[in-house]
Amino acid sequence: MLSQFSRTQLLLGPEVMDHLSRCRVAVFGIGGVGGFAVEALARGGIGALDLIDSDRVCLTNLNRQLHATHATVGRFKVEAARDRVLEINPQCHVTVHQTFYLPENRDQFDFTQYDYVLDAIDTVKGKLSLVEQAQAAGTPILCAMGAGNKLDPTAFRTADIYETSVCPLARVMRSECRKRGIRHLKVVYSTEPPIRPLGEPAIGCRSDSICPPDAPQCAVRRDIPGSVSFVPGVVGLIMAGEAIKDLAKGAFQ
Repeated sequence: MLSQFSRTQLLLGPEVMDHLSRCRVAVFGIGGVGGFAVEALARGGIGALDLIDSDRVCLTNLNRQLHATHATVGRFKVEAARDRVLEINPQCHVTVHQTFYLPENRDQFDFTQYDYVLDAIDTVKGKLSLVEQAQAAGTPILCAMGAGNKLDPTAFRTADIYETSVCPLARVMRSECRKRGIRHLKVVYSTEPPIRPLGEPAIGCRSDSICPPDAPQCAVRRDIPGSVSFVPGVVGLIMAGEAIKDLAKGAFQ
């Protein structure tokens, strides 16, 4: 029977599509990378999505984030992304978590409920906590390394963390994973050396932010990287593709 997933079913088959409709995927970080991953998962037939992020859509997000428009500026990213997913697939069950994932609040998430986890957050300690929590639950996880300060979308690769090179974030993660006895970790990384962003305070958001004064601000939490419209989305699409392909294998197990 004809459906919105008919063209996908021509490649994957009905058994896989039925399996994907029963899968639940958590995406941590709904920014440039995570937003595209969420949309590809929704269009790929994933039946349940958990969206985790505490940020609001900022004017500076419009250059690269799928759910960022002038109409959504000021809204929480998880809410804007949820509404977009439901316009694509009203049958998708979307759970939003308006929070910034940290090791201190990890107990809010039961990873045994997820079939797959995508990590698109920026902090090393948060990433390491996600990896430890996912691996303890036996849940597959795929982590994005640095997508900011890049201009070459063709330089991204999927590999084990111990097979990565060039990427500064991957270097730190390799070291920390080794210390923690994490033997394997699937990541998406770039072989392009990062570009140093121009220091232009007037176009940053440290002094001109839409976030409430008591809310965590991205400009306070981390350095502000440069980014473009055609790089983060590629990383998000790669991550969603890897998740769907990995989950598809479970249809026949």
